Amino acid sequence: MAAITRTLHGVPRTGVRLMSTGTTKRTALYDLHTKYGARFGPFAGWAMPLVYSDQGALDSHLHTRKHASIFDVSHMLQTRIVGADRHRFLEHLVVADLKELPVGGSTLSLFTNDKGGIEDDTIITQQQDSLYVVSNAGCADKDFAHLNKHAKIFQDQGADVEVRKIEDHSLIALQGPSAQKALEQLAGIDLAQMAFMTGQTVDIAGVPCHVARSGYTGEDGFELSIPTSEVVGITARLLENPEVKLAGLGARDSLRLEAGLCLYGSDIDATTTPMEANLVWTIGKRRRAEGGFIGADVILPQLAAKGGERRRIGLIVEGAPA
Repeated sequence: MAAITRTLHGVPRTGVRLMSTGTTKRTALYDLHTKYGARFGPFAGWAMPLVYSDQGALDSHLHTRKHASIFDVSHMLQTRIVGADRHRFLEHLVVADLKELPVGGSTLSLFTNDKGGIEDDTIITQQQDSLYVVSNAGCADKDFAHLNKHAKIFQDQGADVEVRKIEDHSLIALQGPSAQKALEQLAGIDLAQMAFMTGQTVDIAGVPCHVARSGYTGEDGFELSIPTSEVVGITARLLENPEVKLAGLGARDSLRLEAGLCLYGSDIDATTTPMEANLVWTIGKRRRAEGGFIGADVILPQLAAKGGERRRIGLIVEGAPA
């Protein structure tokens, strides 16, 4: 922690990858961020809050660790895969065992390419009649095109599968040790029964939302897919809790870094294999035996040989940085 407290005054100098694509989009929470004094920066074509007038990145980082923070992640790509062949289709593109994933279960997985590299990391949730997929904002256009390209190939072969972009829901992450109690106040139910990496429909302030117990901070928390028409009201209601504050990309990056979580485009990219990324645990046991995903002919031999030219590792700084 010593290194973080000495380096996170304002926005971190490294880690957060700010990219502008010309026309900057705004999430439905833009005006609310402005009301709370957000300082914005471009990220993957979106104007995203970095810090707020009452808290710098370090303050938000520590507040999340002690209480709870809301992160606007509406810039991320939400898709739903439907059809009788949805599992066979998506298992061609990712390394997860989706057929054995229970309804309501979620898993981190990887889109891979024919050279064994990682095209993106993604969270997939098994729903009763569909697969709910959340992908990184920086890869949104690429991922959606990739899904549709391969869906067309499957459809031409007679498969029953369809890729649907979810455009009427926004996404927020409520993270921190106070997250459960804060959300329970609006849900009116005990959320202790929700295990980590599971998702279900929950009425939040009377609004049906998809709630997943997951996040990107290393803390307990939830990601809420909320009808965009209701997201401002629900976020404002959550902020009525004195333990809940808004947090921006500055704290989001330092929190995930401290927790040892990957950032696509920084820690991993299209040239990094799952073995090199230290993410072989995302490859299901059945998938290791059967293969069948793009790049398996490169990834599985490398896994068996414990090979690869490099390896992603974590470093712990003790005392002041050099």
